[in-house]
Amino acid sequence: MPTVVHIDIAADQPERAKNFYEELFDWKFEAIPGEMEYYLFESKDIDGNAGVGGGLGKRMESEQRMTNFMGVDSVDEYMLKVESLGGKIIQGKTSVPSWGYMAVCLDTENNVFGLWQEDKDAK
Repeated sequence: MPTVVHIDIAADQPERAKNFYEELFDWKFEAIPGEMEYYLFESKDIDGNAGVGGGLGKRMESEQRMTNFMGVDSVDEYMLKVESLGGKIIQGKTSVPSWGYMAVCLDTENNVFGLWQEDKDAK
């Protein structure tokens, strides 16, 4: 069953946001090497067990907000389901090389959510 597998946090000042979440939730961040300022993090549940992971990076658009990504078997199939149920695709299937595929959608109430298909062979 699809569930939240990744939380993506958009920030005007990623370092400031990273510090906020480190202090607030004790999340541990790891910088991703490269040109883009982006950090991965792991969360823990109330009992200290591994929780949902995510990323934090520079806001790309003024309307970009925190987005929960649901793990699915096929981004393509779920994009069709989203539209058939009255939702909208606002960013079509996009490859994240060596990680998988994503899409960003709106539900019928204009809430943003993402679809994520893990695929280490994604190019």
